[in-house]
Amino acid sequence: MARIDQLLAHGQTSSFEFFPPKSEAERATLSATVEALEPLEPSFVSVTYRGGRESRQRTYDLVVEMAARGRLVPMAHLICVAHTTAELVEILEAYVNAGVENLMALGGDPPTHEGAIVGELTYASELVALAREVGSFSIGVAAHPEGHPRSTSLAQDRHFLAMKLDHADFAVTQFLFEADRWSSLVADLADLGVHKPVLPGIMPVTSLRSVPRMAQMGSAVPEALVARLEAAHANGGDEAVRRAGIDHAVELGAELLARGVPGLHFYTLNQSTATREIYDRLGLAPR
Repeated sequence: MARIDQLLAHGQTSSFEFFPPKSEAERATLSATVEALEPLEPSFVSVTYRGGRESRQRTYDLVVEMAARGRLVPMAHLICVAHTTAELVEILEAYVNAGVENLMALGGDPPTHEGAIVGELTYASELVALAREVGSFSIGVAAHPEGHPRSTSLAQDRHFLAMKLDHADFAVTQFLFEADRWSSLVADLADLGVHKPVLPGIMPVTSLRSVPRMAQMGSAVPEALVARLEAAHANGGDEAVRRAGIDHAVELGAELLARGVPGLHFYTLNQSTATREIYDRLGLAPR
């Protein structure tokens, strides 16, 4: 299986992100999406993880299935806050035994439900160190262009990200809407002596209803883009909003590529149509 650090060393990458299905209906949707996106030949795909044994198993099963099929290069997400160190070692060893070499190491949100396990590790940097002890993984970490929601300042966020990247191989950002956000993040890391690849995340805004949710997820939609979407809705309704959102994503991707990003990471929400359209218009699809 290809390692993501090696793929990045050889040139610009493209990647898609999926989440593991929770039902048969979701499984059918994801299967159709994967089948539709496979011909685009992404460099790799990532599979998210929310913690807990059931979610952990769904992520593991999907990643191992993709690795066994050999058509896609999967990266498994793993969080540390809801697991004991022994459990994390068990998970990491299972991936090693299954031939999975790519890992996204995350801190994760502390569990709030009664009886939840309080992990012995708190930060992604600790998980990176543990993964290095267990296997020869290519390890990515998360980056937040506007700062992690729990950081007290942007400077503190950049400091902790630089610490993570000292031992990880690359970072993938939360979805962003302005190329300057990526450029600023990379410049801040360079000032701290860190020059590891940072892949910007792209997720098109295809509905006005999704705008508040994106802000809650840590990436507020800029006012200018909201105004553009509202104008599209006034002139053509929901379909016009979708087209305007995809147009913006294409413009953003083109600007990022022009700035020399190491790759583009697409948040698919387990849907293929918008991703395929953006991918094709950017000229990334194989001919």
